[in-house]
Amino acid sequence: MQFLRESFIVFRRQLRMNLRNPAWVLIGLMQPILYLFLFGPLLKPMAQQLGVQNTWTFFVPGMLVQLGMFGAFFAGFGLISEWRDGVIEAERVTPASRTALLMGRLWRDLLQLFVQALVLVGLGYLVGMEAPLGGVVLGVLLTLLVGGAYAAASNALALTTKSEDVMAPVINVVMMPVLLLSGILLPMTIGPDWLQRTSDFMPFRWITDGVRGSFLGDFGANGVMWGSLWAVALFAIALWWGTATFRRENA
Repeated sequence: MQFLRESFIVFRRQLRMNLRNPAWVLIGLMQPILYLFLFGPLLKPMAQQLGVQNTWTFFVPGMLVQLGMFGAFFAGFGLISEWRDGVIEAERVTPASRTALLMGRLWRDLLQLFVQALVLVGLGYLVGMEAPLGGVVLGVLLTLLVGGAYAAASNALALTTKSEDVMAPVINVVMMPVLLLSGILLPMTIGPDWLQRTSDFMPFRWITDGVRGSFLGDFGANGVMWGSLWAVALFAIALWWGTATFRRENA
């Protein structure tokens, strides 16, 4: 109960900060919406080549994963600002659990991602996506795990670098191959063999396939199983890294 109370205190403060300046929430939501309406229609003529009957049921899950990755990976920039303003130093002298300091921030990031995911899925249904409710729930859950992993890693990276000038290039270097090799925009099956083999080593390729499989209602597919396992594993690793970084900051 003490841990939950401490996490809620941090979460409430972070949420108030977001409500005072919702620009980042809107900016994070605009990118997948623009992809949805500007890039999505281009896939319709390629439906047969992609091997799908409904291009929106294929494309919206990819945008959902992209939203979880790109939106949450920038969470650490706010933490750098807090460190510079002395907020982290003030939290260090409190008896609050270092895990609670991280979890309170993750709750804020996950709530933001959840609202954005609901908007994106709702728009997907409006443009013609066909997906069972159970599959959508599982897909959103996997997205939240991915977003939580990225947010925790972003906070850890922020406390490690303590500089936006260092953190921004690192994010760009990481995100470019992830975006291209995870099959978010186009399936890797239409690429050459060497590119497909390379993408097999990309965990986010399996997570993207897993979310797509859940939206198709194919819960027994290997992609759903491996995607779920990778999402849980990455969240656990990132949470450990984030907590360890907060504890080192206290040392």
